[in-house]
Amino acid sequence: MDTRNVDPVWDLVEAKREDFENLADRIFDAPEIAYTERRAVAEHTAMLRTQGFRVGENAAGIPTAVVGEWGAGGPVIAILGEYDALPALSQQAGVATHAPVEEGGHGHGCGHNLLGAAAILAATAVRDWLEAEGIPGRVRYYGCPAEEGGAAKTYMVRDGLFADVDAAISWHPYSHTGVDPARSLANTRIDFTFHGKAAHAAGAPELGRSALDAVELMNVGVNYLREHMPDDARVHYAYLDAGGIAPNVVPARATVRQLIRARDLAGLADLVERVRAVADGAALMTGTRVESRVHSAVSNLVGNRPLEEALQRVLEGLGPVPFDAADRAFAAEIRRTLSPGDIAAAWRDMGIDPALVTDAQNEAPLCDFVLPLDRPFLGGMGSTDVGDVSWAVPTVQARVATCAIGTPLHTWQMTAQGKAPAAHEGMAHAAKAMAGLARLLMRDEGLRRDAAAAHAARLARTPYSCPIPPEVRPPVQAG
Repeated sequence: MDTRNVDPVWDLVEAKREDFENLADRIFDAPEIAYTERRAVAEHTAMLRTQGFRVGENAAGIPTAVVGEWGAGGPVIAILGEYDALPALSQQAGVATHAPVEEGGHGHGCGHNLLGAAAILAATAVRDWLEAEGIPGRVRYYGCPAEEGGAAKTYMVRDGLFADVDAAISWHPYSHTGVDPARSLANTRIDFTFHGKAAHAAGAPELGRSALDAVELMNVGVNYLREHMPDDARVHYAYLDAGGIAPNVVPARATVRQLIRARDLAGLADLVERVRAVADGAALMTGTRVESRVHSAVSNLVGNRPLEEALQRVLEGLGPVPFDAADRAFAAEIRRTLSPGDIAAAWRDMGIDPALVTDAQNEAPLCDFVLPLDRPFLGGMGSTDVGDVSWAVPTVQARVATCAIGTPLHTWQMTAQGKAPAAHEGMAHAAKAMAGLARLLMRDEGLRRDAAAAHAARLARTPYSCPIPPEVRPPVQAG
């Protein structure tokens, strides 16, 4: 790849990276969970306005979603950002021991403070390049809340916010650098509420109908389903209402949230039917009544080979994240808190058999290479609402190293590294990769055409159907 064609936009990233590192740190210091990201969206909105973007607030009717656009005419290239945190992952930054800032508080255990800041930095670099070149084209930043379980992008797709986009680009903080393999599980979160009848648990238990018994029987039934589900399907649950705190009262109401995952939307629909049947059976056994409500849902990712190949060329031109000795020293401290299983899982996620990892590789605390595009798939899969964007428009994602090899997402160790210099290096690197690819897409009509053709071919085989029912609205938090 001729890196001279990309260097100018990388320089534009470097010119403004400090402002955006500070933005990432401010988001880190005020972690907010799904649909409550008021400070985060205010910070991103202010930055968009400072950089000269046209701003659309309350995107898709979500107060914590924002869209910023710059330019006119030409192609529309979207860059996706996130900024939501996770509950119960509070952790002091830069400390390699478990040390919550606030017991039970929120924390950026998935690196979304970095994700959103890098995305808006990339969009700003593309904005600056478009202005300098004076060519037609629009760069559009999507500030997306509630990726962690809230499916905001699914609602945004359903409301047509991506209808005129030519291609979408995103990234995620990880312990390695490479093109995301576009594998994820479709999922839905459904709240099952059982209604029974209260009674004195000792004096007249025969008069009661326990909603809590129904929830527990449902969970037992779902557990028996596991043997008969596809290997990559998953069902998890959490009690939202366990029926109260009085054991001498037969609980009249209880609610469980079932998170159901499958390889694709068709498999998800089949598994949901089976879980619903289990809920009906639990209600029948306990003499209760069950009602359900879809809380959120996301689709599986759809890959786009032309975009993946183009992003691979950009990443190879960039090379690995330029970590220094201090970065490696702190990463080594974090590694000492991880189990051998954590580290082995990271190598599998890179497509590398842990048994074949050399001693030198195992001793390296940070990823100092770019993974090949066509690597074996050895890891597990999670879910993301980027999946629904990938059904709407050609989409590609990068994974960029910001943390020690072996760091599991959704842990205090990930949070602890969220403001580290290594995280800032990875964040700037991701911004350069996204801005570089956006620049190529702006200039290369053939790449856009190939990406659109690959996307159309996929949808011709399997048309998109939004997994969230039309009557379900985003679970926006009042405040």
